Amino acid sequence: MDILKRWVSLQVDLGSFDSRAAVYNFALKMTFRAVLLAFIFNIALLPLGYALGLVPLSVADAVKLSVACSWLFGGAVSGALALVTGHVIRELTVSRAEFERLSLTDMLSGLLNRRAFNAALAETGAGASLAILDLDRFKAVNDCHGHCAGDEVIKAVAEVLREVFGEGHLIARLGGEEFGVIVRGGGVAQRIALVERARNMVEARAIYCDGVAIGTTVSAGVAEFGPDRRPESVYSAADSALYRAKAGGRNRVVHEAEQAELGPLDTQHGHEAMPIGMMQFSGEQMPATS
Repeated sequence: MDILKRWVSLQVDLGSFDSRAAVYNFALKMTFRAVLLAFIFNIALLPLGYALGLVPLSVADAVKLSVACSWLFGGAVSGALALVTGHVIRELTVSRAEFERLSLTDMLSGLLNRRAFNAALAETGAGASLAILDLDRFKAVNDCHGHCAGDEVIKAVAEVLREVFGEGHLIARLGGEEFGVIVRGGGVAQRIALVERARNMVEARAIYCDGVAIGTTVSAGVAEFGPDRRPESVYSAADSALYRAKAGGRNRVVHEAEQAELGPLDTQHGHEAMPIGMMQFSGEQMPATS
């Protein structure tokens, strides 16, 4: 029985039912298999039919009748059932794919959500940077202009991030006014330059809500992935750099390398981060920021 179930099931893979052609192909295969199974079943019963005197036909005529019945009943009925089943499976497949997409998407910004971000974070290796960006004084936007305006700001910043980083990088909204970007490829200086570009574009872009122009800025902390570095360590370093960017005056990008050079943040003396334009990475000279 188990062998028969595996044979008839046709090793259905839900991932293959992504088009109508796949449904028809499934129905056709199931029809031929059902016809073959019905024919074998009929032939196997012929000796018993002759022994009991239930088949008043010659062997040749009985075989012909078995073929006709196999196609007429086995083929037609199983084909119709397989077609209906295929369409149901396809609808379930499409629904499942849409559900999986929605489960990884932040509904407000249209970016990936923290769940998708955490999965990507765990799989990212050397040759990439993690940038955590946080909107500056976002609570004031909600307090002064309302939460609808705050939503528009979130969507506008998400659009800027899509413009800057495109398809080659992973962009996510981590929650509230915080975003995460896994910047891939290039050198460290090039990756930081992309984050700087995003910061500049957010600062320069006016966001309109009910005819009122709202300006905003972002602060960002950047850390590097490495071959022997845990994702949690990378995230912690980027978050610490973000804290320094906030404490140093906001609307700036701070790299984790500045943490090592400057030591703990000295809030009593107003110790600020070194301008990124002075930093060097593997012989790369960073461009001065505006």
